[in-house]
Amino acid sequence: MEKAIRKTTLPNGIRVLTKRMPHVRSVSAGVWVEAGARDEDDSVSGACHFIEHMVFKGTPTRSAYDIAVETDALGGHTNAFTGMEHTCYHGKVLDSMTVRLMDILADIFLNSLFDPEELGRERDVILQEIHMLEDTPEDFLQLMLGKAFYGSHPLGRSILGTEKSLARLSGDALKEHMARLYAPERILISAAGNVDHDAFLAAAMPGFAALAPTPFPSVRQAPAPEARAEVRTRDLEQAHLCLATPALSATDERRHALYILNTLLGGNMSSRLFQEIRETRGLAYSVYSFVSPYADSGMLGIYAGVHPDNAFETLSLIRSEMEGFIARPVPEKALAQAKDYIMAGVFLSSESTDSQMIRLIQNEVHFGRHVPLMEVAEKIAAVTAQEVQSLAAEILAPGRAALAVLGPVDASADYMGVLAG
Repeated sequence: MEKAIRKTTLPNGIRVLTKRMPHVRSVSAGVWVEAGARDEDDSVSGACHFIEHMVFKGTPTRSAYDIAVETDALGGHTNAFTGMEHTCYHGKVLDSMTVRLMDILADIFLNSLFDPEELGRERDVILQEIHMLEDTPEDFLQLMLGKAFYGSHPLGRSILGTEKSLARLSGDALKEHMARLYAPERILISAAGNVDHDAFLAAAMPGFAALAPTPFPSVRQAPAPEARAEVRTRDLEQAHLCLATPALSATDERRHALYILNTLLGGNMSSRLFQEIRETRGLAYSVYSFVSPYADSGMLGIYAGVHPDNAFETLSLIRSEMEGFIARPVPEKALAQAKDYIMAGVFLSSESTDSQMIRLIQNEVHFGRHVPLMEVAEKIAAVTAQEVQSLAAEILAPGRAALAVLGPVDASADYMGVLAG
């Protein structure tokens, strides 16, 4: 199966990667740009996300309605997303529709008009998206956490931008931002499924090969995470708690030990946080940990939604579980179960064309090569309990965590003091 992966670099630097999965009838394809919200300064905050919306709003040969009709007619689904480090325009269709999908993706990516009337309407849509985030406690909490953890660094800002920054973004400003960041050497095209590499390359080549090579101005700076609290009082049923501590980058050699640590801490139903806070104490319905890795840094986070009266107790229990990983090696049985859980997810996702399309990009961007699944399996299997404990001592050490609290709480309370012990 690994031999089914092929890569071609166009003369202008655009990379095209495919993975052939002949046992399926679908193809997932995406046009990716190594540019996201962290590549913006305050004056254009939200620009990458705004561009992602606007490319669907018309080209010289297709109106916004035409694009909607044609993408719906493909069946499957077509969409886009903006992250901190990437923007992606993608779709999943029957293999017979691959050429038509690429024709649409190429047209909107290369020929968008940024019509002023459409721009005004879409600005209003994004404003509603911002308000929707503010009305969703768990999502808004993540924004608060970003500010507490990353401070003024771009990683601490909302991908959506703000009402003020959106008001400043004209069509010319968006086109200038797009021209600056959408450099061919930062564009990748990937496809996974019942796809022939040469045929897919022929479908992608005509428009994308015509892009002139341009230098990509890399101005990214690594963040300096902070250990402080962001607390807001709001009339809600629950107190929403989320803490973050500095973790590892996406390419750190210890990342496999981090996956295991996260799984054991709060990554599934048998994890320590889930068992102690939900199953044993009944304090929360939702409690979990997560990892957010970036090219040069990373975060390990913990979330819990609890009754306001139980906020301090829950934070104390979280601190206790973190300390437990530092004080004692993980039992071998628990370590083996965590490895099995992770590898099941890795291999099950390999059956998904969407997951494989994304994995092609992740491996290319982070490692510059395809990383076979068996190599991942071997590295996970090789992680020892001592390595997990050593990593826990670094990541979960007292005094390193930032904290966000949202709900009917006392904003002056010493939540950080509870984490410090």
